[in-house]
Amino acid sequence: MAATVEELYRNYGILADEKEDLSKHKDAYQVILDGVKGGPKEKRLAAQFIPKFFSSFPELADAAINAQLDLCEDEDVSIRRQAIKELPRFASGENLPRVADILTQLLQTDDSAEFNQVNTALVSIFKIDAKGTLGGLFSQILQGEDIVRERAIKFLSTKLKTMPDDTMTKEVEDYIFIETKKVLEDVTGEEFVLLMRILSGLKSMQTVSGRQQLVELVVEQAFLEQALNPTDADSVDRLLQCTRQALPLFSVSETTATKNVHSTRFVTYFCECVLPNLSLLTSPVAELDIQLEVLKLLAEMSPYCGDMDKLEVNLNMLFEKLLEFMPLPPEEENGENAANEEPKLQFSYVECLLFSFHQLGKKLPDFLIDKISAEKLKDFKIRLQYFARGLQVYIRQLRVALQGKTGDALKTEENKIKVVALKITNNINVLIKDLFHNPPSYKSTVTLSWKPVQKTEAAAIGQKRQSGEDIGAIAATKKLPTNLPRRDARQIYNPPSGKYSASIGNFSYEQRGGFRGGRGRGFGGRGNRSRGRIY
Repeated sequence: MAATVEELYRNYGILADEKEDLSKHKDAYQVILDGVKGGPKEKRLAAQFIPKFFSSFPELADAAINAQLDLCEDEDVSIRRQAIKELPRFASGENLPRVADILTQLLQTDDSAEFNQVNTALVSIFKIDAKGTLGGLFSQILQGEDIVRERAIKFLSTKLKTMPDDTMTKEVEDYIFIETKKVLEDVTGEEFVLLMRILSGLKSMQTVSGRQQLVELVVEQAFLEQALNPTDADSVDRLLQCTRQALPLFSVSETTATKNVHSTRFVTYFCECVLPNLSLLTSPVAELDIQLEVLKLLAEMSPYCGDMDKLEVNLNMLFEKLLEFMPLPPEEENGENAANEEPKLQFSYVECLLFSFHQLGKKLPDFLIDKISAEKLKDFKIRLQYFARGLQVYIRQLRVALQGKTGDALKTEENKIKVVALKITNNINVLIKDLFHNPPSYKSTVTLSWKPVQKTEAAAIGQKRQSGEDIGAIAATKKLPTNLPRRDARQIYNPPSGKYSASIGNFSYEQRGGFRGGRGRGFGGRGNRSRGRIY
C-alpha cells in the first residue's frame, strides 16, 4: 500500500527524532520505502528520505536500493534526477560496486541534465572507492549494452585525468591497466583510440617501462606478424590508427640505450610490407591521400628506430621507393621535353622518403658507397641534382611571395600553403646537400614540414609559431619548367597547377569508429551485447 505525504512526514519525524537506536523503528522506514508506490509528491519525498536513513537498516538494504532504483527509472524526469542525485549515499562497503554498476547503466539516458547528474554521482563515488567504482564501470564495458559501453569508456577517458593523486594510486592504475587489456581483446577503432588515451594518461605509464608496455599493446592490435592486405581499407585503417597511437610513445636517448622505446618493429613492417604495396593501398577515408599519410608516419617513426635485423634490405627498399619519386631530367633531343612529358616533382612524398632514408642511412653510412653500384649512385646523383635545381626555383618564388607578410596576412589559406611549401622545399634542399657530400653525410637536422615550427624557423620567415592545425602536408604534384631562370631573376610565385592537400594540417580520422570483419580479437566486429538493464 502506498504511503501518503502525511505518513511519510510523520515517519520521517519518528526516525529523525530518535537519538539512540533507529533500528527499532523498522516499520517507520518501511513506510518510507512504500512511498515509491505513491504519486509524484510521495516519490520525491521518498527519493530524499530513503538514503538519509539507509545505513541504519542493513537488513532492508536490498529493498532500499531497489526502491531507489525504481525512482531512477520513473517517467518523471525530475524524480529520476532527484533519485540519481542521492544514489552515492548508498555507496558504502559491499554496496558500492553495485551502485557503480547501476550508475554506469544510467549513462544511457538521453536527458542531458540527467546524464550530467549520473556523471557527477560516478565521480563522487569514485573518490570514495576508486577500485570499487571501476569494477562497476568495467563490468558494463565488458558485458553491457553498446550505448552503455561507449559512454562508460568516454567517462573514463575524460574523468580519470581529473582525479586527485590520492585517488589514482598505483593499485588503482594497475587495476585499470589489467581491465583495459581485457577490453582491448574486442574493440572498435574509436574505442581503441579512447582506451589508449586512458592508459597513456596514467602516471605509471609515463616511465620507459610503462611506455614500452603500451607499445606492446599497440603491436598486438596492429597485427604486425601478419602480411598487410593493401586493398582492404579496414586493415589499412587499423595499421594507421595503431601507428598513430604508438608514435607519442617512442623515444630515443643518445647516452642510455636501455632507456629507449624504439619504433623498430613498426619501421621494419612499413619497409617490408607497406612500401612494396604503396600504390595499391586503399584509403579508409575518401579525402585522405593514403600514400602520403603512410610516408608521413614512416618519416615520423624513423628517428626512433633501433637496431634493425635487415637494415640493408630495408634501406634498399626505401632507396628504390625514393627513386620512383625523383625523376631523371627530361631528354633535350628531338623536342622530347614537351610540356606533357616533363617530369612531375612530388615534393611532399620526397620529403618523407628522403627524411626516412636520411635517418636510417645514419645506421649504415656506407650504403651509398659500398652497397649499391657506381652506376646506380651516378643515376641517383643526377636525380638529386635535377630535383635540387627545381627546388631553388620554388624556394626563390616562395620567399618573394611571403616577403614582408606577417600576422593575419600569413593566415590566409593560400599563404598557409606557401609557408608549408617553403618548409618542404627547404627540408629537401638540406637533405640533398647532405647526400651530395663525399662521402654522404647524415648530420643535418630538419623539422618535418607538418610538425610545429620552431621559433628560430618562424623568425626566419617572419611568422608566429604555427599550430599543428596550420602546419600541414602538401600533396603537391608540380611540373618543373625546362627553362630555368637565372639566379638573379626575381620570380613572382604562381600557385602550382597540381593538387594540393585540401586541408592544411594533419588529417584526423581517429574517431572513425569500428573496423569491420572480426579477426577473433582486437578491432573485430563487436557483436550486439544488448540485454536490457541488469540491475
